[in-house]
Amino acid sequence: MGWQEDLSGPEVPPSAQPSLGENGANYLDDVYLEVSRQTTRARGLLIWLAIISAISPLYVGSYIISGWINLSLANVLAACVVIIPLAAWMIFYFVRMGISPPRDEPIRFNRPRQRLYAYNFKYRWWNPFGRWRVVPVAYNWSQVRAERWKQRGTTAQGALIIKWGVVLSIVEPGTNKVIDRFPLSTMGADEFAWAYICTYMQQGPSALPPPGPPHDHNNVPWYNLALRLAPKVKWPAEMDWESRTAP
Repeated sequence: MGWQEDLSGPEVPPSAQPSLGENGANYLDDVYLEVSRQTTRARGLLIWLAIISAISPLYVGSYIISGWINLSLANVLAACVVIIPLAAWMIFYFVRMGISPPRDEPIRFNRPRQRLYAYNFKYRWWNPFGRWRVVPVAYNWSQVRAERWKQRGTTAQGALIIKWGVVLSIVEPGTNKVIDRFPLSTMGADEFAWAYICTYMQQGPSALPPPGPPHDHNNVPWYNLALRLAPKVKWPAEMDWESRTAP
């Protein structure tokens, strides 16, 4: 992660214009604000990549068969030993990346309780056979810090790729020791989303632009097969009640 700057603290009035960008809030009232962390743009494509990964060995196999006369049996077997497991791994990886994460990973900010509730999905992208799971967490608002980051890279073809976002760091009470870290936004509203949240927690919904209609994060497009197969968002009952109510 390419750190850029620390954003204003949870009790400091933000300098950026409050905005959640195109997504808007899932829910907003005097008690709590829920923002979305959907990663839906690429997930539908992952299923197609899985299909391509399944088909590609057929083309390689046809090439091997067509050149059978010029290839030794050892070379054919060696190619099969490499291609088949690699294709199987890629298929499993793309399918799991497409359908295993929940339909949304919302974060709730409860103003009366001054608490944050995050619906975090934990996984290791390099290990599709490991345990991937949802780990909901709750912290005091005073423990939250926000950092803006940006990364630059290039593709194999030399094209420039730029990514950016805001990550939330949770510090141990009374210290600067980070005990947890998870994203707030990626390729989205950036520091403006943090300003929106801070404005809500500090001043309430009246200080924000009028919200749009509530958004159901489990309501996904019919044509996105990956999201249709993905698990619905289901908060633990006690955390769900606490995050939506005043003390």
